Amino acid sequence: MKRRTFLASAALTGTGLAMASLSNCTNPDAQKTPSEVAINPADFELNEITVGDLKAKMESGELTSEAICKKYLDRITMVDPLLKSVIELNPEALDIARTLDEERQSGKVRGPLHGIPVMIKDNIDSGDRMQTTAGSLALSGHIAQSDAAIVARLREAGAVLLGKTNLSEWANFRSDRSSSGWSGRGGQVRNPYMLDRSPCGSSAGTGAAVAANLCTIGIGTETNGSIVCPSGINGLVGLKPTLGLWSRRGIIPIAHSQDTAGPMCRTVTDAAILLGALAGFDDQDAETHVPRGDISVDYTSFLDVNGLSGARIGIARDMLGFNPLVDQLFDQAVESLKAKGAEVIDNITFENSRKWGMPSYEVLLYEFKADLNRYLQEHPTAPARTLEEIIRFNQENAGSEMPWFGQEIFEQAQSKSGLDSKEYLQALSDSKKYSQEGIDRAMDENRLDAIIAATNGPAWTIDWVNGDHFSGSSSSPAAISGYPNITVPMGFVHGLPVGISFFGRAWSEPALLRLAYAYEQATQHRESPGFQKSLMD
Repeated sequence: MKRRTFLASAALTGTGLAMASLSNCTNPDAQKTPSEVAINPADFELNEITVGDLKAKMESGELTSEAICKKYLDRITMVDPLLKSVIELNPEALDIARTLDEERQSGKVRGPLHGIPVMIKDNIDSGDRMQTTAGSLALSGHIAQSDAAIVARLREAGAVLLGKTNLSEWANFRSDRSSSGWSGRGGQVRNPYMLDRSPCGSSAGTGAAVAANLCTIGIGTETNGSIVCPSGINGLVGLKPTLGLWSRRGIIPIAHSQDTAGPMCRTVTDAAILLGALAGFDDQDAETHVPRGDISVDYTSFLDVNGLSGARIGIARDMLGFNPLVDQLFDQAVESLKAKGAEVIDNITFENSRKWGMPSYEVLLYEFKADLNRYLQEHPTAPARTLEEIIRFNQENAGSEMPWFGQEIFEQAQSKSGLDSKEYLQALSDSKKYSQEGIDRAMDENRLDAIIAATNGPAWTIDWVNGDHFSGSSSSPAAISGYPNITVPMGFVHGLPVGISFFGRAWSEPALLRLAYAYEQATQHRESPGFQKSLMD
């Protein structure tokens, strides 16, 4: 959650180290500290490997899921002390992998994710031995009694839940002076391209871990920007689905009218595979404020290398202009789209765009209090029972929970009344009406397949004193409306990745994936990170 949209080297945790010791490292360098080993991402055997690549290796017998997981665990032991992207590793991961290997040997293959290691964000319930804390010490020790709905689907699909990723504490909804990727429990996540720079948030750990090849694929969550920003800044493909395409049940919430989980991967194909594996309506989920549409079980069927031919794409020009170097890359991206047969319509505007931001922020304050209290009540073993208790915990433990920034957003949310208040209902109506009508009308009047804008500016330096320095964003229209948004690597500014976003009307994931895939295949901007210490290094 990038709250400013609305408001104008250390070791792993003890749990992670304990699990890492199970990986039986064979590389002697894996036993050394990061300062003793020159980090070269190209040295990793599974560097930039895809779901399809691993599937082929397991089918041929070249690798097993257990062997793959061990390789990633060795990688995490060596690399993650630089990043702090992994907050906890799953002590059952290797056992799960062995079971899946036995299933494969017996002829049972659950699907394309069978045996594939995946990381999930630490605000997503897993009914196992791992905690779910949203990075907060106030929920330290909280073990969910059951899987979140999407985690249950992950297990059914045969994925190996390798661990959980660090995040901006409480999904970046505690303070307007926070540092993206910092949490009281996990510390500061760092950008694997330049370690003194922000990984963006709130899905910072997932972004850094997937970018650094610590897992094959990952899952983040977004309220506004928390999938697409860390994906863009970490050189990934990130997809925020239409609200309702993935269940939100069992995820620590900000606001049910905007929250959703989504894929964070190194390729569009892997994002499409993960999207389809977890897609499905959940009648037990909260209302989504987006009418139901069509859901596919296989989004890879929409991927077409010639998918830009004949497409009509609009440029949200008002969302550019924050960085001339980003603008140059965007102009080059537009030329690439045209070269592949797309017709580009410039200066797409959204009617009443100034009327949805502040109402949306009011909605988030109201819904955060109500939704978090509901989540805690549904989890009787959680150490805190209400937002009010968490505020008090932070006050009593300010040295560890609030050394750099406070909890003024928490306090604003706590002051709100219930979801039956006139202020909330009007704000909800305005935010949805103006954002959804704005996108729908722009697309209808211009006969568009998608709208594009730069996803982000280059990563800023981490600053615990002043907080984040966001330089640009295009996440709000899709986030507030509940519509889909996919970001794809667009290039680099001084070695820092930036992305291009494709967004559109509700349930348009097939069209967006088709366009994003064709752009990705034509440009191939994804590059592995180099773990540079700083721009001056």
